[in-house]
Amino acid sequence: MILVTGGTGLVGSHLLYKLATTTNNIRAIYRRAHKLESVKKVFSYYTDDVETLYNKIDWIETDLNDVPALADAFIGVTYVYHCAAFVSFEPDKYHQLRKINIEGTANIVNLCVAHNVNKLCYVSSIAAIGHHQNDDRLITEDTHWNPEDDNSVYAITKYGAEIEVWRGTQEGVDTVIVNPGIILGPGFWKGGGSGSLIKQVYKGFPYYTNGISAYVDVWDVIEVMYQLMQSDIKNERFIVISDNVSFRDFQEKAAASLGVSPAKKEATPLVLEIGWRLDWLRHKLLGKRRRLSKQMARTAKTKTVYDNSKIKSALDYKFKALDESIDNVCKLYLNDIKEVN
Repeated sequence: MILVTGGTGLVGSHLLYKLATTTNNIRAIYRRAHKLESVKKVFSYYTDDVETLYNKIDWIETDLNDVPALADAFIGVTYVYHCAAFVSFEPDKYHQLRKINIEGTANIVNLCVAHNVNKLCYVSSIAAIGHHQNDDRLITEDTHWNPEDDNSVYAITKYGAEIEVWRGTQEGVDTVIVNPGIILGPGFWKGGGSGSLIKQVYKGFPYYTNGISAYVDVWDVIEVMYQLMQSDIKNERFIVISDNVSFRDFQEKAAASLGVSPAKKEATPLVLEIGWRLDWLRHKLLGKRRRLSKQMARTAKTKTVYDNSKIKSALDYKFKALDESIDNVCKLYLNDIKEVN
């Protein structure tokens, strides 16, 4: 039996589609029943036989901190894909992030140990990898994480979750960790992530930035995870990205695919510094959710360049061209536009 946590998210739903086409022994965890429709929506992008594939999944209602219910979900499980996570860069969400990302992952690891799970795949993030002072140096899996850096609350908790996963390897659980960049995929156009980024490009971004980050197609993430779990590779982590591009270039590519105009004005470092302070003041005075933290402003202007050679060599893997990924996701957004707006 294969268990998938975070089955109603972008990675989890695409992974479930992959698994449903290859095996019958699938179990997945969900927290809210209405989120199950998101899984069916994702399936509908790739097949007309949605119900048949969807009904192959044994769904368990629980969350990462409900240990008794989680223990029931682990009965008979031999392989685990841990995709569940809380994604937020709002500083005031730190304790919630710790509860889900670190404590929740610790629970998954403990149950993998207790149930003698054969192999665990953990979906981490490039946010949990260290950075160089020199922007021109490639970031690899071995780049040092500095806890004294001004890391985002999300990065801190994903790094903490990885520590729990590495603990599991010392207790006998074979593990692979994937560290994806910004994942491009359809079906989740609201609530953050690349889908909402596509939506914002369509509606019109007022500014662009010249910071550089890494992107990857959701199907590349799924294929890498699946192949790693099928392989003899264990107790390794892998950066999973297809390309490093600037936020400006990404916006321009997405705008072209969406048939809209890209941002014309640059958000300079000064504008970003003023922006996150105003956002903090707005949060303090009006109680509004943070939209631009200090760390997000820094990321928007920072050039981080990641090296994907380790995974390409390990699996002899070739990533999908980023332009193709952007174009495919934008076309699906346009098809869904009546539902989104």
